[in-house]
Amino acid sequence: MKIHATAIVDPTAQLAEDVEVGPYCIIGAGVTVGTRTRFIAHVFVEGTTAIGVDNVFFPYSTVGVASQDKKYHGEQCNTVIGDRNTVREFVTIHRGTEAVAVLRGSETITGS
Repeated sequence: MKIHATAIVDPTAQLAEDVEVGPYCIIGAGVTVGTRTRFIAHVFVEGTTAIGVDNVFFPYSTVGVASQDKKYHGEQCNTVIGDRNTVREFVTIHRGTEAVAVLRGSETITGS
């Protein structure tokens, strides 16, 4: 595992051996990350979040944060990111409101 000295990774997060965590990334409790996934820099991941293999997260992307839906009242919800996704700069992926937020796989998500 390659974790930059300025990154913060919760000791309970489960990261595959070859995951790369770049400068100023924060990986919280309850996060699971599959092989060959890279967090380039300044990426924030929290909540019950499962990330598959071969994903790339670009700077300032945010994953697994609480839903912005007004119906959300703190229920246990999950975020699932499949395999081979590219999450570009400034993209935010929130938890679902009542169930699971899912990004299946082989997608490129961009912010605009």
